[in-house]
Amino acid sequence: MTVLVLHRGSLRANPYERWLADGEEKIVLLGSAEQLALFGEDLPTTAPYLHAEVLPDYDTSPRVVERAAELIEEFGVTDVVACQEFDIERAAELRERHGLPGQRPDTALVYRDKWEMKQAAVRAGIKVADHTLLRTPGDLTAFAGRHGLPVVVKPRRGALSVGVAILRTEEELTAWPATAELTGPDGEPQWLAETFVEGSMCHVDGTVLDGRIATLWPSRYLYALANFRDRAGRVDIALDTTDPLTRRLTAFGEAVLDAFGGPDHFAFHIEVFHTDDDELVLCEAASRAGGAGVRDVQRALFGFDPMEYPVRRQLGLPVDHEGRADPGRIAGQLLFTKRPGVLRALPDPATLPPGVLKYTTYARPGEEVAEASHSGDFLAAFVIAGRDRAECEARIRAAEAWFTAELDIG
Repeated sequence: MTVLVLHRGSLRANPYERWLADGEEKIVLLGSAEQLALFGEDLPTTAPYLHAEVLPDYDTSPRVVERAAELIEEFGVTDVVACQEFDIERAAELRERHGLPGQRPDTALVYRDKWEMKQAAVRAGIKVADHTLLRTPGDLTAFAGRHGLPVVVKPRRGALSVGVAILRTEEELTAWPATAELTGPDGEPQWLAETFVEGSMCHVDGTVLDGRIATLWPSRYLYALANFRDRAGRVDIALDTTDPLTRRLTAFGEAVLDAFGGPDHFAFHIEVFHTDDDELVLCEAASRAGGAGVRDVQRALFGFDPMEYPVRRQLGLPVDHEGRADPGRIAGQLLFTKRPGVLRALPDPATLPPGVLKYTTYARPGEEVAEASHSGDFLAAFVIAGRDRAECEARIRAAEAWFTAELDIG
């Protein structure tokens, strides 16, 4: 078997050669030139890689699909693997075109196109915010007139909170259309507007293996996702097994998966508003693992990488999983996005407070750091665990105080 891997992100974080080490698969990799440079990595050149290359403008260029199709023919590719948001539809299109197994365009679309996603949710009786497609600036004005401010605008196929804006004033409402191309070359609307939902944001994450839910667990963000240029620590913690909201969010996640479908093996990330009046409202869902440190938190909860196991099962390889169960401990993440300035000093990792499972920094002392460009543009990230949510949060707050006290940037 020869596997085409469409890749965006760090190769160190996605060691395909290790994931597939006990199989006979050969790997052809097509990745992002920008991401390879960002992470300071080199293309793999040894077995099981038959070929590896990168392309510029990877997130948006139609050349990516064209080149992938050429590689499928050249190397006799039998499977396509895609773990990142920007590649989900591309991979589905390639599988359809070349008759390869795995997720096809029907379920890829509902997880990528936020308009189709909301229509599928409405058909299934899953509550979503009021929304509309934007073809003209007048559509936005009319929507705000019906529903009031604030209004949220977002790209139909966006990721990482890029482009998401909360329009709170009439001035912002009037000015925003000049900043976006509302329709694409084919005339299709590229943006949605939706009502602002008051409340907190939760998310439900897990994996489907062999057509069944293998893991599923809810967490709560203690920060605003779209505001990725704040300076405080961004905290996200799994809920306790005894929290009444846990079972409600579990059932909600199961309903979303039932309505949207998907391939036999995939990871999922479902964002859910818990409103001030105690309703659950779907924000978005994705048929891939959550970003930031969500993968690491899931690994702490369930003992395996939610990207690795679906890839292994897709390729017919065994996984060490005995059935769905609650986690044995609670874990969470603490994130600091980049802020502009010269990084003069970072805390000494030898003095880390207790409970830290993983601590990663994304800049070195002496480096000129730019402002964060998206919600995953980190200065530092922690994964922290405790016996329950209370202990986990106390440890996260201790790590937050430790990091901010010793950080020197300006």
